[in-house]
Amino acid sequence: MVSPRRHRLENFHLLGRRTKVTSRLALGSAQRWAVIDTLRGFALCGILLVNIPDLVQLGYGLGVDSAGVQGREPLEWLVQTRFVPIFTFLFGMSMTFVVHGARRRERRPWPALVMRFVALFVIGLLHSLVYPGEVLREYAISGLLVLPVVLFAPRVVQLLLGVVFVVAAYVVAGGGLAATPGLMLLGAALGAYDLGRALDSRSRAVLVTFAVSLVLLIPALLWQGSAPGDPRFSTPGAVAGLVMAVVYVTGLSFLWISPARRALRMLFEPLGRMSLSNYLGASVIVFFISTVVDFTTMTTIGPALLLALGILLTQNIASRLWLHYFRYGPVEWIWRMITWREPVSLISPHRRAAVRARSALR
Repeated sequence: MVSPRRHRLENFHLLGRRTKVTSRLALGSAQRWAVIDTLRGFALCGILLVNIPDLVQLGYGLGVDSAGVQGREPLEWLVQTRFVPIFTFLFGMSMTFVVHGARRRERRPWPALVMRFVALFVIGLLHSLVYPGEVLREYAISGLLVLPVVLFAPRVVQLLLGVVFVVAAYVVAGGGLAATPGLMLLGAALGAYDLGRALDSRSRAVLVTFAVSLVLLIPALLWQGSAPGDPRFSTPGAVAGLVMAVVYVTGLSFLWISPARRALRMLFEPLGRMSLSNYLGASVIVFFISTVVDFTTMTTIGPALLLALGILLTQNIASRLWLHYFRYGPVEWIWRMITWREPVSLISPHRRAAVRARSALR
């Protein structure tokens, strides 16, 4: 017969074990924000529109620069310098996700982040073979530079330093690649402040930021208009792009809590969940199409834009099909295994459950 005291002790130890297991299960299930995936897909679309003239070398054979390309104006006002800051910011935000993932695994985050950026640098080197203007290498270097701040500084310090670095980059160097470390640090800091939840719920801070950036956008666009030429190579164009990037991000959050949410998810979320695979895949597709279609003798943006839209539509469909069976895109899957230095299941949970159910019925 078990004594009452021993029975209580066994229950206590069992409760402790249950609590520990429950805690680990709670920590082990990372929350994936659909709004972040949608934003990432939206940024990916903009990045391809930014890159497509250079990818196809539009007008290069005729000695035509970007200023000589007909129909470029909508891109200069709506796309150029607008989406690169968003893409860079989201890369920084992913650093916080890795830190949280390491904590769930009860592991140190710095080896995972170092491996992640080393792998990204190698991916960038390979990507440069088909697109010399790629920026993944710069993202990797910038990520390693800001890594100590992300790991050891409080989030308020990360935020302040991110703001200082971004402002300094735009004042001194007119934005561009110089702003990459600051934007990544801002992304990491706001990720630590749970920006995903704020965007998903359209918080007061997001609405205020949207309103302020919308007001600032008017003088920013007027300033850009006063500096003719490619906005990528002027401070007014870079500043206007940054302000409009904030409008885009917060504006998407504004639409997220509306009937437009379903359409936004349908258009952009599949692309965003496989953003790295799609980003690299677009360059490869353009590389091979350019061997058949000679864009170098064209001086209008139309054919290049049609190609970009066709690629995005194809990638949207392909991403949906892929994600029906798999959890991650192919490049994301490899990148994830390198990051954590361990095997990662590729099969999606619902597909695995379906296979188990069929096996149980046999």
